[in-house]
Amino acid sequence: MANTSDQAGPRSDVVVRYASLDDLDVLAPLFDAYRVFYAQPSDPAVAHGFLAERLSLRESVLLLAEADGVACGFIQLYPYFSSIAATRAWSLMDLYVTESARGAGVARALMNKATEHARQTGASHLELSTAHDNIRAQALYESLGYELDTVYRYYSLPL
Repeated sequence: MANTSDQAGPRSDVVVRYASLDDLDVLAPLFDAYRVFYAQPSDPAVAHGFLAERLSLRESVLLLAEADGVACGFIQLYPYFSSIAATRAWSLMDLYVTESARGAGVARALMNKATEHARQTGASHLELSTAHDNIRAQALYESLGYELDTVYRYYSLPL
């Protein structure tokens, strides 16, 4: 997750809503900036195409934050099922807030909307991961009640 610190409460002018295909032109630049934050080359066409596919196939839920009518952040959630808990769950895969909106409660507002969405869909939990050195984001997650997993070690197989 990108650096998203905001210890303050959400700004009163921040609106978080579900994004749709109609929002691609404002979402794609945010998603491209998110990917650049994680050392990927800027590629607006890839960002646009990836989000268009996720939305059109209903493979993810995108939440869009706007302040004074200007897009300033997003969260992307992916559904999955927990076999152990025998429930639906959500993976909070992507969180990004523009540099100019950081520290103003935008990430917190997005996180709260993601929690509301998970509850409304009957999920047992939300999970996320972040870089070991992303201390500011970790502080936000912990302030919202997220707990660091100490039971499982996660692996990935590059294909």
